[in-house]
Amino acid sequence: QVQLVESGGGLVQAGGSLRLSCAASGRTFSMYTMGWFRQAPGKERDFVATINWSGDTTYAISVKGRFTISRDNAKNTVYLQMNSLKSEDAAVYYCAASRRSSVLKNTYDYWGQGTQVTVSS
Repeated sequence: QVQLVESGGGLVQAGGSLRLSCAASGRTFSMYTMGWFRQAPGKERDFVATINWSGDTTYAISVKGRFTISRDNAKNTVYLQMNSLKSEDAAVYYCAASRRSSVLKNTYDYWGQGTQVTVSS
């Protein structure tokens, strides 16, 4: 069992930056692929970025070059650095853990409660 707790969301002006954190419980954190997904009101939950156990990363086209996912296995934490934020980045951001290296949300076994990101124009 893995429990995930996100933090770092908030209100930011367009063009600004935020760093989200996701703290995970469990001794096998390093074995999981960690992902960030987001869901805007009335929309599907979409893939944002993943990082697998060897540090390989994958990004959605919409965030590539602006967002950076990283992990610190010693701290059981995954991060999402978000720069040059746009109004369309506003959403609830969810951290998730998967035993597979995947971008598909239905392959993720554990989810956090989400953290709200609001971008003002």
